Amino acid sequence: MNHRLFNKYITLFDIGGLLYIMLEWTWRGWSHWTMFILGGGCFVALGLINEVLPWSTPLWMQALIGAGIITVLEFATGCIVNLWLGWHVWDYSNMPGNIMGQVCPQFFAVWLFVSLAGIVLDDWLRYRWFDEEQPHYKLI
Repeated sequence: MNHRLFNKYITLFDIGGLLYIMLEWTWRGWSHWTMFILGGGCFVALGLINEVLPWSTPLWMQALIGAGIITVLEFATGCIVNLWLGWHVWDYSNMPGNIMGQVCPQFFAVWLFVSLAGIVLDDWLRYRWFDEEQPHYKLI
Protein backbone atom coordinates (compact mmCIF):
# COMPACT_ATOMS: atom_id res chain seq x y z
CA MET A 1 0.00 0.00 0.00
CA ASN A 2 1.50 3.32 -0.99
CA HIS A 3 1.85 6.25 1.40
CA ARG A 4 -0.98 8.31 -0.14
CA LEU A 5 -3.44 5.41 -0.02
CA PHE A 6 -2.47 4.63 3.59
CA ASN A 7 -3.00 8.27 4.60
CA LYS A 8 -6.40 8.33 2.87
CA TYR A 9 -7.65 5.30 4.77
CA ILE A 10 -6.21 6.49 8.10
CA THR A 11 -7.95 9.84 7.58
CA LEU A 12 -11.28 8.18 6.73
CA PHE A 13 -10.90 5.77 9.67
CA ASP A 14 -10.25 8.67 12.07
CA ILE A 15 -13.23 10.65 10.76
CA GLY A 16 -15.51 7.64 11.13
CA GLY A 17 -14.24 6.89 14.62
CA LEU A 18 -14.70 10.47 15.79
CA LEU A 19 -18.16 10.78 14.26
CA TYR A 20 -19.29 7.54 15.88
CA ILE A 21 -17.98 8.62 19.30
CA MET A 22 -19.86 11.92 18.90
CA LEU A 23 -23.03 10.06 17.85
CA GLU A 24 -22.81 7.90 20.98
CA TRP A 25 -22.15 10.91 23.22
CA THR A 26 -25.25 12.56 21.76
CA TRP A 27 -27.39 9.39 21.94
CA ARG A 28 -26.32 7.84 25.28
CA GLY A 29 -24.23 10.51 26.95
CA TRP A 30 -21.03 8.41 26.95
CA SER A 31 -18.91 6.17 24.78
CA HIS A 32 -15.98 3.75 25.02
CA TRP A 33 -12.63 3.86 23.22
CA THR A 34 -13.45 0.62 21.40
CA MET A 35 -16.29 2.45 19.66
CA PHE A 36 -13.72 4.68 17.96
CA ILE A 37 -12.21 1.55 16.40
CA LEU A 38 -15.62 0.12 15.48
CA GLY A 39 -16.80 3.44 14.03
CA GLY A 40 -13.63 3.89 12.00
CA GLY A 41 -13.83 0.38 10.63
CA CYS A 42 -17.50 0.78 9.76
CA PHE A 43 -16.88 4.09 7.98
CA VAL A 44 -14.06 2.65 5.88
CA ALA A 45 -16.22 -0.39 5.07
CA LEU A 46 -19.14 1.85 4.03
CA GLY A 47 -16.82 3.73 1.72
CA LEU A 48 -15.74 0.53 0.04
CA ILE A 49 -19.31 -0.37 -0.98
CA ASN A 50 -19.32 1.77 -4.10
CA GLU A 51 -15.65 1.06 -4.70
CA VAL A 52 -16.76 -2.55 -5.27
CA LEU A 53 -20.27 -2.02 -6.62
CA PRO A 54 -21.01 0.29 -9.56
CA TRP A 55 -22.42 3.80 -9.06
CA SER A 56 -25.61 2.51 -10.67
CA THR A 57 -26.33 0.49 -7.51
CA PRO A 58 -29.35 2.25 -5.96
CA LEU A 59 -28.52 4.28 -2.88
CA TRP A 60 -31.16 2.43 -0.83
CA MET A 61 -29.42 -0.86 -1.66
CA GLN A 62 -26.04 0.56 -0.65
CA ALA A 63 -27.60 1.66 2.66
CA LEU A 64 -29.06 -1.81 3.19
CA ILE A 65 -25.68 -3.41 2.52
CA GLY A 66 -24.06 -0.84 4.81
CA ALA A 67 -26.48 -1.59 7.65
CA GLY A 68 -25.67 -5.28 7.22
CA ILE A 69 -21.93 -4.56 7.36
CA ILE A 70 -22.33 -2.42 10.49
CA THR A 71 -24.47 -5.10 12.15
CA VAL A 72 -21.89 -7.82 11.43
CA LEU A 73 -19.03 -5.64 12.71
CA GLU A 74 -21.10 -4.65 15.76
CA PHE A 75 -21.81 -8.32 16.51
CA ALA A 76 -18.14 -9.30 16.17
CA THR A 77 -17.02 -6.37 18.33
CA GLY A 78 -19.72 -7.10 20.91
CA CYS A 79 -18.67 -10.73 21.15
CA ILE A 80 -15.11 -9.59 21.88
CA VAL A 81 -15.59 -6.56 24.15
CA ASN A 82 -18.82 -7.56 25.91
CA LEU A 83 -18.94 -11.35 26.00
CA TRP A 84 -15.28 -12.35 25.94
CA LEU A 85 -13.62 -9.41 27.76
CA GLY A 86 -16.69 -8.57 29.88
CA TRP A 87 -16.38 -4.80 29.45
CA HIS A 88 -20.17 -4.28 29.22
CA VAL A 89 -19.96 -1.54 26.59
CA TRP A 90 -23.55 -2.27 25.47
CA ASP A 91 -26.26 -4.84 26.04
CA TYR A 92 -29.31 -5.31 23.84
CA SER A 93 -30.60 -8.29 25.85
CA ASN A 94 -33.83 -6.46 26.65
CA MET A 95 -34.52 -5.66 22.98
CA PRO A 96 -36.89 -7.96 21.04
CA GLY A 97 -35.16 -10.11 18.44
CA ASN A 98 -31.67 -9.57 19.84
CA ILE A 99 -28.86 -12.01 19.12
CA MET A 100 -26.79 -12.75 22.23
CA GLY A 101 -27.50 -9.20 23.46
CA GLN A 102 -25.09 -7.79 20.85
CA VAL A 103 -27.30 -6.84 17.90
CA CYS A 104 -31.02 -6.31 17.38
CA PRO A 105 -33.43 -5.40 14.57
CA GLN A 106 -34.17 -1.98 16.08
CA PHE A 107 -30.56 -0.89 15.74
CA PHE A 108 -30.32 -2.42 12.26
CA ALA A 109 -33.00 0.14 11.35
CA VAL A 110 -30.89 2.91 12.89
CA TRP A 111 -27.85 1.67 10.96
CA LEU A 112 -29.79 2.07 7.69
CA PHE A 113 -29.89 5.84 8.23
CA VAL A 114 -26.34 5.97 9.60
CA SER A 115 -25.17 4.01 6.53
CA LEU A 116 -26.91 6.38 4.16
CA ALA A 117 -25.24 9.39 5.78
CA GLY A 118 -21.88 7.61 5.98
CA ILE A 119 -21.90 6.54 2.33
CA VAL A 120 -22.71 10.06 1.11
CA LEU A 121 -20.13 11.65 3.45
CA ASP A 122 -17.42 9.19 2.43
CA ASP A 123 -18.12 9.80 -1.27
CA TRP A 124 -17.99 13.57 -0.77
CA LEU A 125 -14.72 13.37 1.22
CA ARG A 126 -13.13 11.10 -1.39
CA TYR A 127 -14.16 13.55 -4.13
CA ARG A 128 -13.12 16.77 -2.35
CA TRP A 129 -10.02 15.64 -0.46
CA PHE A 130 -8.66 12.74 -2.50
CA ASP A 131 -9.56 13.76 -6.08
CA GLU A 132 -11.78 10.75 -6.66
CA GLU A 133 -14.84 10.55 -8.88
CA GLN A 134 -17.64 13.04 -8.23
CA PRO A 135 -20.51 11.27 -6.46
CA HIS A 136 -23.60 10.51 -8.51
CA TYR A 137 -26.39 8.35 -7.22
CA LYS A 138 -29.23 6.28 -8.49
CA LEU A 139 -32.08 6.46 -5.98
CA ILE A 140 -34.24 3.63 -7.30
